[in-house]
Amino acid sequence: MKRMYHYATVSKALDQLNEKGFTCDFNRNADMIKKNPEKFEIVHVYRYEGESDPADEAVVYGIKSTSGKKGVYVAGFSADSDQETAKFLFDLSIRGR
Repeated sequence: MKRMYHYATVSKALDQLNEKGFTCDFNRNADMIKKNPEKFEIVHVYRYEGESDPADEAVVYGIKSTSGKKGVYVAGFSADSDQETAKFLFDLSIRGR
């Protein structure tokens, strides 16, 4: 079951997930998830919306692998963010529902 949390900021969400053992940075290892999606599950989702600037929007995913590795992926909506991985994770979260 996915859980949606409402933290005041992305950094607060990351701090809380880190305290829960989500320590791997999947932004640096996105190919690992894309190549083996069946080995990963999104267990936490946090969406942050900027108050005035749509470029401030982000989604924080808490991801767990079948081997027990837990980490986070932060997907932004700015022009320089990795839109391919963000879409892939969104699709993965929909399949998991």
